[in-house]
Amino acid sequence: MLENFVYSLNATIPVFLVIVLGYLLGRAKMLNDNFVTVANRLTYSITLPVMLFLEISGMDAASLLDFRFLAFGFLSSLACILLIWGGARLFLKDKSMVGSFVQGSYRGSAALLGVALMQNIYGSASYASIMILAAAPLYNIMAVIILTIEGRRTEGAAQGGLAKQALLGVLKNPIIWGILLGLPFAVWNLRLPRMFTSSLQSVSSVATPLALLAIGASFRLDGARRCLGPALWATFLKLIAQAAVFLPLAVWLGFTGERLVALLIMFASPTATASYIMAVNLGNDGDLSSSIIVYTTLFSAATVTAWIFLLRSLALI
Repeated sequence: MLENFVYSLNATIPVFLVIVLGYLLGRAKMLNDNFVTVANRLTYSITLPVMLFLEISGMDAASLLDFRFLAFGFLSSLACILLIWGGARLFLKDKSMVGSFVQGSYRGSAALLGVALMQNIYGSASYASIMILAAAPLYNIMAVIILTIEGRRTEGAAQGGLAKQALLGVLKNPIIWGILLGLPFAVWNLRLPRMFTSSLQSVSSVATPLALLAIGASFRLDGARRCLGPALWATFLKLIAQAAVFLPLAVWLGFTGERLVALLIMFASPTATASYIMAVNLGNDGDLSSSIIVYTTLFSAATVTAWIFLLRSLALI
């Protein structure tokens, strides 16, 4: 048991220590808001897509064309979203909170923390890339639909314009394109010349530490003091409930090892910081959205470690 506990700590703590370093450097004014803005843009647009391109392009076609894994990731994500949305509309007294609550409860930061955890555990993020391909477009499209319906904006034209803009953003998403561009290389076993591969690997190596430092530097406790009750419920759904429901089903279907960890990250990673921007732009509760981000990020160090310890103890990873 001690060995499994140490394994779990080694899998998660190094990732969160870099986040803590970013937070401390931010508090010391060594990393400011401008750094966070530039780092997030660079990670989102360049370094992370390059890393995912290399991960996907280096996979064998048999692993890549894992349609059972893709289908399970997509369908289980859709089920989570619809169940949470229905429950929120039924039980939340303040209906203006529904949109932010639903998005914060399902939309994890798999592309940042998830990739970092997979790399730390297995040395690669191949199945995290496939998981992102299965879930990320769905996450974004459903966020647009839910936030548009639940938002305080009532002008149909304004909502339609925002929805169209957000959907175009999904199609232009550089992370998705990084994965898609890697697919032909994997399917047809193509390889870039070494000089290009070496350059891309240098860019790729910056992705994880830069993203983690930016997450830490942007961390704020102010928003976490508002909307306490709904934010804690959303945190429970994001970090515990979804994984508790769907991980046993994944095991029953035969998913273990890297596939299971990738699914764990999809279900139990903290809420993506981008959810705040989309919630505010579509007329939803910004205070609740920021609170969910803070709480899920704060508690995920313990919950993700606990999940990995449980899966390791059951000899599933």
